[in-house]
Amino acid sequence: MTMDRDELIAACDALLTASRFRDYTENGLQVQGRPSVTRVLSGVTASQALLDEAVAWQADLVLVHHGYFWKNEPVAITGMKRQRIATLLQHDINLLAYHLPLDAHPSLGNNACLAQRLGLEVEGALDAPLGEGLLWYGRLAEPMKVAEFGGHVGHCLSRQPLLIEAPGGKPISRVAWCTGGAQDMIGAAAEAGMDAFISGEISERTTHIAREMGIHYLAAGHHATERYGVQALGQWLNQQYGVEHRFVDIDNPA
Repeated sequence: MTMDRDELIAACDALLTASRFRDYTENGLQVQGRPSVTRVLSGVTASQALLDEAVAWQADLVLVHHGYFWKNEPVAITGMKRQRIATLLQHDINLLAYHLPLDAHPSLGNNACLAQRLGLEVEGALDAPLGEGLLWYGRLAEPMKVAEFGGHVGHCLSRQPLLIEAPGGKPISRVAWCTGGAQDMIGAAAEAGMDAFISGEISERTTHIAREMGIHYLAAGHHATERYGVQALGQWLNQQYGVEHRFVDIDNPA
């Protein structure tokens, strides 16, 4: 089924309440292509490899979590950035990107999808109302030992996390999480009494914070924790409007 591009974008903007978020980038349409959409190709990041897949599949729109035009990046359209944008323009492909709105959505967002995959019962968000906040918390149906939980996360995400065990090795019941580069939320998770915190990335300081604040920490991969929201949004578009959707997972070990 074919859909008007602007109607599709308006539907996504409304669903994700994109205008509410103060973000590091532009949410919504980033590069304009053809005015009608039949095929939507989604992926985590608008890399050249993903764009090449879109060209080969004859996609009308590329839907991603990580698009372009980040704050504080060079504004010149040169080198890698020029090649990416040229690919979109030459093939008349739209680029649609949602960053924080896609992390926070209460059912389709990265945090919600991660909870579903890990079997976490969502209780709320620590930093704002659910659906607006980025630091979610909940609990396991049954407590797990630390190594057992690490194995569980690795199995569910097909990527073994880097596990920092807090002194004492207490079992894990209450968990906080935020996908992607959210390692510095660990302090808030510890102060809220969580047993463990999950994010995508880790920094050198994160290890010491986990040990000294007594909270288990799992760095489960930026890419690995953020593969699912964009898929859910693409599937929603397919179910609601009949556009064809395909997700392409460009391997990224980070």
